[in-house]
Amino acid sequence: MKVPDKKGYFGEFGGRFIPETLFICLEELEKAYNLAKKDKNFKKELNYYLKEYASRPTPLYFAKNLSNFLKIKVYIKREDLLHTGAHKINNSLGQALLAKFMNKKRIIAETGAGQHGVSVATVARLFGFKCYVYMGQEDMKRQKMNVFRMKLLGAEVIPVKSGTKTLKDACNEAMRDWVSNVRTTYYLLGSTIGPHPYPVI
Repeated sequence: MKVPDKKGYFGEFGGRFIPETLFICLEELEKAYNLAKKDKNFKKELNYYLKEYASRPTPLYFAKNLSNFLKIKVYIKREDLLHTGAHKINNSLGQALLAKFMNKKRIIAETGAGQHGVSVATVARLFGFKCYVYMGQEDMKRQKMNVFRMKLLGAEVIPVKSGTKTLKDACNEAMRDWVSNVRTTYYLLGSTIGPHPYPVI
């Protein structure tokens, strides 16, 4: 994997286009990430939870019928067999351990369809964090089962009623929370979006 330059750019992409209030948050996160990725105990703990809790590595499945139809060998990597039913747990475990490494007490997240929110609520419960998940009100209506699962895991699901009431607005609200509570809070972002260092993490 090509790593970004010192300013967080991958060629013409990346960097930090942020309000001044987020600068300290991101500097703290980048420093902690750079320390954690070199820390043997951090790596050992992450590998333990990926294997024993998330059930990695997931198996390869030979798709016989599809292979016969296409006249090639097709294998499917079964990420759906991970705990919580999707690949999202990989990211959530790593970032939750980073939050623990940083001595944060609460985790916030954004979610659209709810799968990221479920994985964040799962790891927050596992590691004893308070968990707050921002979700657009429209998305909450469409994804009632995932909202139920997040609440069952102890997360507070906060409906976002501004804008389009969807993921974009949930991201904005999560950022506002983070800036206001940076000393105690880790923002567990769910996609390869956002300012540096999130795409690297």
